Amino acid sequence: MVAAVVVALDRWTKAWASSTLPFNHPIRVAGDYLRLTYTRNSGVAFGIGQGTGFPYYVFSLLAIGVILWMFWRGRGGTAAGPGPGGAWMGRVRRFSLALILGGAVGNLVDRVTSGEVVDFIEVGIPQWHWPVFNVADSAVTVGVVLFALTWSRRREQPQPEAQADAAGTPGAGGGDEPPRPASPGLERRRTPGPISGGGAEEPLA
Repeated sequence: MVAAVVVALDRWTKAWASSTLPFNHPIRVAGDYLRLTYTRNSGVAFGIGQGTGFPYYVFSLLAIGVILWMFWRGRGGTAAGPGPGGAWMGRVRRFSLALILGGAVGNLVDRVTSGEVVDFIEVGIPQWHWPVFNVADSAVTVGVVLFALTWSRRREQPQPEAQADAAGTPGAGGGDEPPRPASPGLERRRTPGPISGGGAEEPLA
């Protein structure tokens, strides 16, 4: 659903920009910080690689295939760890992949239908401006950042169980037979032996 919303919003804004905005003539919305500049881009995102003739739609197809494979294998929705925090990170990861998927589909439609992508959003400051982009580029960028932040959170392995109590383990002697408890009231006595000195007829030494 998130990907579908991104695609619908991207298609609507591109159609509006193509029919309303003059080509390559900036219109100030918030001074020089936000301007609407309608242009067409034959390269990748943010106008990179224009005029090379490379089939950049291959990257969109590759991104779409990888994301669909991750969802199919369940990797896109895997929680980042146990507990509520891990479930929340898993939802953020699914949301980020949906943003990337919607943005890739939105730009792929432009590349397949006309060979160029419609760009019209320009932000920056009076001395510096970011390359012109569109809603699909924004969704891909935000999705990549969110995915990178959540990907580092691996599922924590469960801690090993505590060792058994010393009282419940076999004796430390290493044998298989547990030690016999001492019987109360019984005491081992030494067997009497001959008295040193040769008996009663001789004096004791």
